[in-house]
Amino acid sequence: MNPTLFISVLLIVFLLSGIRIVFEYKRALKFRFGKYITTLQPGFRWVIPVIETVQIVDIRVITINIVSQEVMTEDNVPCSIDGVVFFKVNNPEKAVLEVEEYNFAITQLAQAALRDVCGKVELDTILSKREEMGKNIKSIVENETKDWGIEIIDVKIKDIQLPENMRRMMANQAEAERSRRARIILALAEEQAAGKLLEAGKLIDQSPSAIKLRLYQTLANIASEKNSTILFPFPEEVLPRKRKKS
Repeated sequence: MNPTLFISVLLIVFLLSGIRIVFEYKRALKFRFGKYITTLQPGFRWVIPVIETVQIVDIRVITINIVSQEVMTEDNVPCSIDGVVFFKVNNPEKAVLEVEEYNFAITQLAQAALRDVCGKVELDTILSKREEMGKNIKSIVENETKDWGIEIIDVKIKDIQLPENMRRMMANQAEAERSRRARIILALAEEQAAGKLLEAGKLIDQSPSAIKLRLYQTLANIASEKNSTILFPFPEEVLPRKRKKS
């Protein structure tokens, strides 16, 4: 084989093996003999094969699930709570050089913070103030990760699993509350109806002729069915009339 051709092939392979393509949503940390040199920006890049290496860091918003944690609330109710953490790498150099496997570290911090925050409040607070619980967890996690070049965007509590007996008790409590509200509404309706009847009675007392009008309206309603016979047990003249003032 021609030595010149062989050297040319080796040179081409050497040059091609050093090509790196960095996508827009990533950054590449370049190391030379294990020492950090610089951060490569998006685009076509070349490194010295064998001598230099790169480590890719994704700078998009990353989502990490907080696996279900067994928590004992302040009022001694056991429950399982899970959530999700949204974060973003703002400083790739610190994220790689300051902490080993920042994804795993953030997951562990979020799990510990969730147990700590939810264990200090009662169950009703967790159920009714999830947003506030998430903000408290976020505050704890971001306080620990602020030196890693990582921004904690949000923490959400996804699901809260209660023991079966506790779910039955809460369902019974909700049913009792709905029944109480229904009775209150019914009582208010009865009160309003009684008030209207009282007003109608007072009006009839002031104008006895209103009794006749009410009687005629009732007869008209009965007659509309065309299947009834109407009998008057007394003549119309015996109905009360409005007294004349002397």
